[in-house]
Amino acid sequence: MAESTQARKSRHLDVCLHDDVASRLDAGWDSVRLRHEALPEIALADVDVATTFLGRPLRAPLLISSMTGGTDRAAEINRRLARGAEAAGIALGLGSGRAMLEDARLQPTFDVRAIAPKLVLYANLGAVQLNYGLQVDDARRLVDTLGANGLYLHLNPLQEAIQPGGDTNFRSLEPKIAALCAALEVPVIAKSVGSGIAPSTAARLVACGVAAIDVAGAGGTSWALAEDPQRERIAEAFGDWGYPTPAATAALREALPAVPLVASGGVRNGVHVAKALALGADLVGLALPFLRAAEESDAAVAALIDELVTALRIALFASGSRTLRDLREALA
Repeated sequence: MAESTQARKSRHLDVCLHDDVASRLDAGWDSVRLRHEALPEIALADVDVATTFLGRPLRAPLLISSMTGGTDRAAEINRRLARGAEAAGIALGLGSGRAMLEDARLQPTFDVRAIAPKLVLYANLGAVQLNYGLQVDDARRLVDTLGANGLYLHLNPLQEAIQPGGDTNFRSLEPKIAALCAALEVPVIAKSVGSGIAPSTAARLVACGVAAIDVAGAGGTSWALAEDPQRERIAEAFGDWGYPTPAATAALREALPAVPLVASGGVRNGVHVAKALALGADLVGLALPFLRAAEESDAAVAALIDELVTALRIALFASGSRTLRDLREALA
């Protein structure tokens, strides 16, 4: 089991790093405009991008979104991401821990707590696994073993349907999600996988006890990977499926004004981060840019974080926003 899981996850890394995995749907960041303030009446040094998310302080509102684990190669990627995230004071989400629960020998490919003791860290599981034998105690064991500060619960019906032999029984998951949220001692964050979440769905998840929503909208990496020509054609037919991240973020913030919100999906630079925050996100996640940096080196991860934070701070300054809350008023 472990060998087949490792082979699949290693192939997944190769596809993301070397193939064109961009969604055909434009994320839509160009249509979001921030005002330009020619007389900001602040200094760049006055700009403060620190925040708190689910009770955890961060030096910048950034999340390295969940990507990988379960292979020796993924272990080094996760270690590089963890070192960079802790040094910069941002958050990190790990890839799905299902493989680790199935085979304890894979734990070192996920476990980064020893090298990043102060890191804000989120474990990750697929919600549908609650219909395939995953128990609350399994989720608790994953969180406890990894020393995670929360659990991402991802929702990927499209990907499971396209993948041959995928887990497609999404029946009656709401009561199981509610039981999980009630039982865990850490917050649960629900996220889509590259297709977005409708406000009505987000409201149902919040009613289940989910502490935050990650939009994970369309326009970024397409995770609907196929294994054969027929499935590849089916996957291509869904290339523009889902809700673009900016529109989904704005809709969720309007519908659920008090719910902590993460915007991810097609975020590629610090100006995109600023736009997502202006639309109502509390935290902004990126995956593919960090995967490519982590494949290279620790220095590349640190440089990417610095680039993102620097551009974000300049966007605040140029829009006359001293704080992240001020940025909410900076939409043109």
